[in-house]
Amino acid sequence: MKNMIGRTIQCPHCGHHVPVNFDTSLGSEEFYDDCPACCNPIHFNVNVDEQRNDVEIYVDADDEQYF
Repeated sequence: MKNMIGRTIQCPHCGHHVPVNFDTSLGSEEFYDDCPACCNPIHFNVNVDEQRNDVEIYVDADDEQYF
């Protein structure tokens, strides 16, 4: 599996297309990064499945409120 993969995602806040690179050598991870257009935080959840040689990337605004 390649260690670095690049994708273009859409900001869940403003819809701006953002190019991002992920280092899959670290395994699965969850992190936040700010949109360069609207400066709102984007929540990334990267799941690396080494057995199937697959990477799943989930992007959301992470602004849901739980009561």
